[in-house]
Amino acid sequence: MLVKLKRMDWAVVFILLLFMGISPILIESGVEATPFFAENVSKTIQFYGLGIFVFFCVAFFDYKILLKFSLYIYILGIILIIAGMFTRDVNGARGWFELGVAGLKFQPAELMKFCIILYTAHILNKLKGEPLSLKNIAILILVALLPFVIVMLYPDLGNAIIFIIILVGMLWIGNLRAKHAIIGIGIGIVALYSMYFLYNTYHDPITTFLEEQDLEHWTSRIDTFLYPEKVAANDDGWHVNNAMTAIGSAGLFGEGYNQGEFINNGFVPFPYTDSIFVVLAEDFGFIGSSLLLLLYFFFLYRMILIALQSKNRGGSYLVIGIISMYVFQIFINIGMLMDLVPITGITLPFMSYGGTSLLINFMSIGMVMSVKIHQEQNA
Repeated sequence: MLVKLKRMDWAVVFILLLFMGISPILIESGVEATPFFAENVSKTIQFYGLGIFVFFCVAFFDYKILLKFSLYIYILGIILIIAGMFTRDVNGARGWFELGVAGLKFQPAELMKFCIILYTAHILNKLKGEPLSLKNIAILILVALLPFVIVMLYPDLGNAIIFIIILVGMLWIGNLRAKHAIIGIGIGIVALYSMYFLYNTYHDPITTFLEEQDLEHWTSRIDTFLYPEKVAANDDGWHVNNAMTAIGSAGLFGEGYNQGEFINNGFVPFPYTDSIFVVLAEDFGFIGSSLLLLLYFFFLYRMILIALQSKNRGGSYLVIGIISMYVFQIFINIGMLMDLVPITGITLPFMSYGGTSLLINFMSIGMVMSVKIHQEQNA
């Protein structure tokens, strides 16, 4: 036990403790205008306490054992997200299990991220660093594509896209041939342009179809990104415009804690979850926002070092998958509030309220720490 404690990266642990102090403060400020959600602060502290426990349990457990059983863990994840299709709607999407304890809910799509990372790392590790063949690439694509399709049926676009991003990040580090990478990038560009062309050309029929499927919020979010001048009055346009104004008007040091005009007057939806970065920016300004981003940067930097120092490829692949997940989530969450990308339901890691998300984050970082602790043991 003492040997494992000595091998831990205590800089990462320190950052987690900082997150533990920052998140409840921001959530408390975010629920100032909505006392109904005041209990989210105490719940977040409880989830952090449980998360720290999960972190140490996973960190002390040899990750290579999980890699050996990753196929079964992946299958369990698929079963859970399929079962999630039969749950009731929450904010227009399914995929939430009611746990029946203190109103707690469990979102299997969050756990599926971890399952994909684990199983993909196992497959790449078996290849022993050899260049990926088309067959290998096809298998890895299927690993992410199956849960992507299932979760899209919820519909939960945010988590589904993260599955693909995890795959891309792990393929890149998994010795993808340059010609395959170029082909993949080309296909991606053509696909994006084709989707834009078709959406722009057949906008009205697509809008009508999605409205019939109760997915009108999809067109609202896409239109807010593509045609901001035309949809400024709709819910998503109002959300983005107010978020950008709140962030831009906060100045260097912000309005002060709990003093944010836009947050306190309810002008920015979901300030304790998706829009928590607006709370930070409005309360603490450019300085506060920059400090959090620097904290994230150092957090990711420490994980990159762990990946580079690992003597086992499987460990490196695991860490890279987790890094890919966090980089994307941080960029998308902050980017959507600045109109850089369409609005999604992706939360800001370790900051936003959400029990399942927080526990999976701690499990993921625990796995990174397990790679650090057990890197002296060759596999």
